[in-house]
This record gives sequence, structure tokens and C-alpha cells, in this order.
Amino acid sequence: MSNSREILTGGEILVKCLLKEKVRKVFGVPGDQLYPLLDAIHQEKNIDFVLTRHEQAAAHAADAWARITGEPGVCIGTVGPGAADLVPGVYVAHADSIPLIVLAAQNQSWRINPDHGSMQALDQKKLFEPITKWSVTITHWKRIPSIMQWAYRIASSGRPGPVFIDIAVDVLYQKGAISELEMPILEPARYRSTQPPCGNIKLIQAAAKKLVEAEFPVIHVGGGVLRSADAPLYLKELAEYLGAPVTTTFMGRGAIPEDHPLCLLPGGYGAIAAQTEADLVLAVGTRFGDLDFWGQPPAWGEWNEQKVIQIDVEPAMIGLNRPVDMVIIADAGAALKTLLESVKKLVPSPREPSPKVKDCMEAQDVWLSQFLEDAESNDTPIHPLRLVKEVREFFPRNAICVVDGGNTVVWASYLNRIYEPRTFLWASDSGHLGTGMPFAMGAKLADPERPVYCICGDGAFMFNVQELETLRRLELPVIIIVANDRAYGMIKAGQQLLYKSRYVGVDFHDARLDKIAKAMGCHGERVEKPEDIKPALRRAVESNLPAVIDVLVDPEINLLPPDFETLASIWLDGVDLPSEG
Repeated sequence: MSNSREILTGGEILVKCLLKEKVRKVFGVPGDQLYPLLDAIHQEKNIDFVLTRHEQAAAHAADAWARITGEPGVCIGTVGPGAADLVPGVYVAHADSIPLIVLAAQNQSWRINPDHGSMQALDQKKLFEPITKWSVTITHWKRIPSIMQWAYRIASSGRPGPVFIDIAVDVLYQKGAISELEMPILEPARYRSTQPPCGNIKLIQAAAKKLVEAEFPVIHVGGGVLRSADAPLYLKELAEYLGAPVTTTFMGRGAIPEDHPLCLLPGGYGAIAAQTEADLVLAVGTRFGDLDFWGQPPAWGEWNEQKVIQIDVEPAMIGLNRPVDMVIIADAGAALKTLLESVKKLVPSPREPSPKVKDCMEAQDVWLSQFLEDAESNDTPIHPLRLVKEVREFFPRNAICVVDGGNTVVWASYLNRIYEPRTFLWASDSGHLGTGMPFAMGAKLADPERPVYCICGDGAFMFNVQELETLRRLELPVIIIVANDRAYGMIKAGQQLLYKSRYVGVDFHDARLDKIAKAMGCHGERVEKPEDIKPALRRAVESNLPAVIDVLVDPEINLLPPDFETLASIWLDGVDLPSEG
């Protein structure tokens, strides 16, 4: 126990607060105003500062850490440009409901309200308000513990998300005795709930009865299931007991193994058929976003015919995009556990799946057959699906997969199967480019024993290419596979369809991405033939270095994935498109 008269700086108090939360990594870029905090981190053995080459990458890496571990990630930047450079990464976490503690130094407290011409002046609190759950400025040393406790309480409760804490530099340097603090530095259980809400038992029992009585129930799950530690286990058993197919959002991939006989792949013919035909949908941890067609007909059943039971930890997500018939406010894992117990009391043994499940699986097989056939192509340049097939076959089932890009992500979705919870990382609700390498970094730091690979487009790769140095410095042997079509393929495809190939700002010079990797001390190879993909991956693994496999894919085929026009219709819904396309 610390001596109550121990004299500590604001930076030291802040680090002690992080240690109470068992924070192990702080991602960021240093700056003058952060010195007391950085020195306090240096003096602690249980917490590491992870230097990235850009604050955006620091926020992305902290985001990935949170997705893999379930703990809030922590990132920092210095005043002005350092804080502003965190914004892209924080936005991604906000869009995907990922808990982050975002810290930034600020000018002296007497200079900032209002600013009178200080260098690097920026109203950082206001800047972060639209992309965080909470934004606050600490202006006195005594308030650090209470503000940090407040921040963790907000970031991890309800629908999780980032919080932003602005700290005046004089507060970080300020000293005082622990006994003088406004609030003690407490264990988490003493200031916030560490047990998730379990839901109303009578409602859950009523939901179980409806599921058992339904002719063709479908379980649709989102990222909320992955954020709840045991939820995937209960989900799988519940589906098997009901004989009910499971569909997932793209954010929810991995909640059930994608080769499970009851799993229907997101966006596929089988999933859409099930979502249309179901008489009852159990929606868990999802708000029915745009890639779920907002839960609307014709991709789902008619409102007055298809019943929906929605389970979510955040009341504001209920009925957001589709009316529901029963509401259960609860953590996904807690609710699914009780729901499973209730179903077992009503049904003596697991039921056989409805014949409609077989029909949906057959529809899925037909949908996949076109991709499986193309994936056997021996053509050069390489077919994107051949690349995806070779990569997925190479890595084990438990590998962590990151995807980053436009059309590359679409191609990967067809054949890059996900088999375990928290092994798939994608900026699904923002579509943000440049997350791939820092996501892979954060994932490998969070789970060093698992292989980590990233499939990304060449445009996305260059957003944070400087982080190759970070990967090399940290000795993180992640493998980056670049589907290189020398263009912003998705944007180019839109210009082809709508504007008769009047291309603007979409084509690149043929940069040697493999040589960039080598220049930063990593392993690098360029692959131009499909039969060379797996040998290149093998050499990358054997190098035990961060690796870039620069794969030249067919730029014409890559331009238009089969579902490109469907995606474009979602994103441009309601827009008066040109008629000449």
C-alpha cells in the first residue's frame, strides 16, 4: 500500500490509475508536454510504452488490443498536432464500439480557456466530442483519479466506445500527497460495475418459449456477442439445441465457426434466404446496420409478419433500424446463457433443424461455387480469389486475420473463413483505410502465440507503411499480404460504372512494396504467379520477421467483385445517379 504522504506528480498518479486497470501497453508518440507521464511509465515494470510512427497507428493498435483482449486500449498524443493525428484511429473505434482511453497533453491550464495565441493551441475536447462517448479536460492534479475512474466507467459500460481525456501540462508536472487527492486510486470493482447486466428473467423465459414454438427461428448476431467473453459458447449450443441457423454481421464474424453446419455466411444467398424466410429472428448484439440492409424487407421479412426479439446491452440500440416485438436489455453472454437454460427446460433434447436450413445451405453452396471455381484459376496476373484461397489454406484455423481496403476486403469475404471468436479484425462500420498494419501490430502484441496475417489492398497498405519500422523494432513477425492492382480499385470501379471510365485520382505508379519492406529491415517478396504464393508465405514465416508479400493481382478482374454493385447501391441509396453510366 502506498504511503498516504507519498509525493507524486500528475504523471505518476495517472500511471497508477492505469495500473489499477491492469493496463500493460500504452500506444503513442512522445511529446514535450508528456514528459512526466512518459517518465512515470519508464519507472514501472508492468506497463510498456509502444512507440508508433504516427498517432493514427497508435490509436488503431490500441483499438486492436481492445478487440483481442476485451480490455480498453490506451493511446496518447501530445498537444495540438499529436492529438489531431489521433483522430482517424479514434473515429474507427467509435464507429465499431471499441473501448479506448485516449489521452492527450494540453497547453498550460491558464493558457487554454480561452486561448490567446499559444503555439499548437487546439480545443481538443471539442475536437473529440463527435467521435467519443465522453470528452473532458483535467485542470487540477487532485482530480486525476476521479476523472480516470469516470472515463473507464463510461468507456466500458453499455455500448462501449472511446473516451477522450485532455490533460493540461501543468497538471502532469504538479505534485502532491496521495492523501490530498479528491478520490483515492481504487480497484475497478469499487467504482464501476464489473459484472454485466443479466436481463429480466421473465422476459428471457418468454423469449425461450417463442423460440421453441417458432417454425423457423434464425439467430442473427453482431459484435456485441464477441465483446462478451463466453457468449460464443452459449450461442453455438443454443443454435444446436434449437436447430436454428446463425447469421452474423460482418463485425460479428467468428462468433460461430464459419464451417459449422448451422452457420450461414454474411451477405450470402443462404443468409439472405434465412433472414427473409424466418418467422422469428433473435437479434443479439446488433443494431441492423447498412451491410445488414438495416433489417428491412426484402432482405428480411415483412415487419408485421416476421417477429424480432432483440437483445442488447444498450437501450438506445433497440429498434434503431427495425421495429421489434420483444426487448431484453442485457449483456449478450449473460442473456444467451439464461436463454439456453430456459430452452433446455422446454425441450428435452436438441431438435433437428428445419428442412429450410438445408435449402439455405444449398443456396449458400450455389453462391460459393462461383468463387471456388475462380479460386482455381492459374492465370496471370493472379485472380484475387486465388490469392485469398492460397492465403487462407496456408494459415491455421486459430490465426488472427486482419483485412484492410476496398475491393480487397470484398474479395476476401468470400473465401477467407473465420473459425474462432476475436480472430477477425476489420474497420467494418467506417471502412477506414490504413488500419491493417497497426491492427496486426496490436493483435500480435495482445496474443503473441497466434499467427497474425493481414490481407490488404495496395492503397490501404500505403496509408501507414511507416509502421513497418515499428513492427521490425518490436520484432513482431506478422505477415502482410498486399493484393496489388496499382489503383484505388473500388473508387475506380465506381468511376467505370457511373462515368464511362473517366478516371480521376485512382491510378498508382508500380511501387515495389516488397523492397520498401526490405529497406525497413523486414522480409519482402513480390509474387507474380499463383503457384508461388504459398512458398512465399512459407519463406516469410521462416524469416521470423515482419513480412510483406506483394502480390500482383489482375487489375481488370479486381475492379468489379460480384457484389460491388449491391454495395454501391447501399452506400448511394437515395442519390440521383447519372443516367449515362
